[in-house]
Amino acid sequence: MFMMRTIPRERLLATTLILVAASLTACGSREPATNAPSPAPDTPAQSTPLSSPLTGFAKDLAYIKNGRFSYIWVFSRKDGKPLDKEDSTFLRTKAPQVVDWVITDEGKKVIAGTNFNLEEGNLALLKKRFNAEDYTGK
Repeated sequence: MFMMRTIPRERLLATTLILVAASLTACGSREPATNAPSPAPDTPAQSTPLSSPLTGFAKDLAYIKNGRFSYIWVFSRKDGKPLDKEDSTFLRTKAPQVVDWVITDEGKKVIAGTNFNLEEGNLALLKKRFNAEDYTGK
């Protein structure tokens, strides 16, 4: 037969008070003590500036740069209009060496990432139809 052992109330109350006190003292005060020295102000060398999240073209360019491509090119139409389906087909056909394409700036630009030097390929032909900006190393 199983016998249940009873704990005296005084002991139970003392244990509970100790646990409550321990939990209250474990959480430190959020306010500094009045007699504690104030922390030294941050110096420019110690603080790190918060960078704002990238958006639009900068975000898309960073995506291509993270691909560690040897060459990065940005193409846009000479008339400044958004790229259409024919433009996309032309770019993919005349620059098959491009590994990654990202359309950006509301469809007005496309960023190309490749490990092939497009100047040894059809870059001259691409420049006849598009503005081509070399972002390699930028």
